[in-house]
Amino acid sequence: MITNFVDGGHVDPCDSYKSPSHLHSSPRSNHLLTIALIMSFILNTFGLQATSDQQVANHAVAYLIGNWFFAHGVLSTRPAKRLLRLDHNVAPRDDLTTYGEAAVQAGKITRRQLNRLKRQEAAHANAMEGFPLFVAAILVALHTDLPHETINVIGAWYTLSRVAFGLAYVFIESEGWSFVRSVLWWSGNVSCITALVAGGKRL
Repeated sequence: MITNFVDGGHVDPCDSYKSPSHLHSSPRSNHLLTIALIMSFILNTFGLQATSDQQVANHAVAYLIGNWFFAHGVLSTRPAKRLLRLDHNVAPRDDLTTYGEAAVQAGKITRRQLNRLKRQEAAHANAMEGFPLFVAAILVALHTDLPHETINVIGAWYTLSRVAFGLAYVFIESEGWSFVRSVLWWSGNVSCITALVAGGKRL
């Protein structure tokens, strides 16, 4: 082995090729970095955080369109009813009350399936009923020139509350857990009230 004499000590030249231990990142730090990058991407996407060289974009229109599509499209029972052959376009609002019961009696669907469809239809109606309040809240926020960050927070708050509300309405079957749905309903409404109050102070 070739050695060099430095200050009276022996130095192995191979040591110069060894990476210092502090330069190696641990798996945990890699995971934390990945989580941080994902969170930053989510916040930027929803307009809750700006990049270093840009201002926060206003996502009001995106939130309006997204919530309209969720209320009128995603929560609609029409695709499920067509799949189960319960859909009648002449009088679709009678599908579950009239044809649904008949399908259960005939053994074509289960009582649990029918009850879930009824809850989904109720969630669909509730989302459409709540949408005008959200529209009003966003319009007031835009008219009073609230900061983009505030508008985006209201939009994200309402959207997450409504999506969680819809899922809870459709899939929660127990009486006790159903109160989670009520909390989520209030959360969505409070987000709109927050925007109306904040905008009202600027009129």
